[in-house]
Amino acid sequence: MSEWIDAHVHVWTDDRGRYPRAAGELDYEPPRFTPEDFLAHARPNGVAGAVLVQMSFYRYDHSYLLESIRAHPGKFSAIGLVDADGHDPVTTIAELASRGVRGFRIAPGTSPQTWLDGPGMAAMWSCAAERRLALCPLVNADALAAIGRMCCRFPETPVVIDHLARIGVDGTVLDADVRALCRLAKHGNVHVKVSAFYALGRKRAPYTDLAPMIRRVFEDYGPKRLMWGSDCPFQVQDGQTYQASVGLICEHLDFLSSEDRDWLLSKTTESLFFRV
Repeated sequence: MSEWIDAHVHVWTDDRGRYPRAAGELDYEPPRFTPEDFLAHARPNGVAGAVLVQMSFYRYDHSYLLESIRAHPGKFSAIGLVDADGHDPVTTIAELASRGVRGFRIAPGTSPQTWLDGPGMAAMWSCAAERRLALCPLVNADALAAIGRMCCRFPETPVVIDHLARIGVDGTVLDADVRALCRLAKHGNVHVKVSAFYALGRKRAPYTDLAPMIRRVFEDYGPKRLMWGSDCPFQVQDGQTYQASVGLICEHLDFLSSEDRDWLLSKTTESLFFRV
């Protein structure tokens, strides 16, 4: 069995003394999901590593994320969080990149049309282009047009759209939303995470209702700009399983060749997040 890479995993610990959580942030279940907990789900399904995404309740304290990378050499890369409106975000990006962080999550909050307009965000996009670090928008379809405008300004910045732009999170996959996501394919540095199946469409395994959307995205982006991710631990709660997430790619998308699957399950992620 091939050793694949999960492009989207969150980890946290129940040791709140060493790794405190930000005041006012929500708690999530399970009480902990460590790298070891993740690997217990992943290894039986041929997945040997992952891109770890900074958990929101740690905010800009990356201590646990960085410790997880350090403790498992070669297994993990990471996506961090930087305050675009904070003091000198470029220096923060550089420091985190020197410690194994290869991407940075950005999100629109309540301003999907204007969230990318500030000078700090422009500095982040410029820095990411120079250092070949990915910016990873967690967005709905209404924020995709703003991303397109930034791609025109910063055509060398690698961009990775999380979770198929959350199309279908309300249970309905809208054609207009899929077209908006596919329009971004004209920008050669835009990639898409085919991920978080438990949260999209019918939200039930084997998730084959998502296949038509994935096929359209595949036809516009091609396999080398798509990457699979589970969004663990949320993928393995409430009766959902890790195997079902991998299984959609391996068993139910008959338009993918064996080589296509290798790109979705490892090669795209490796090329973007594991090569310095």
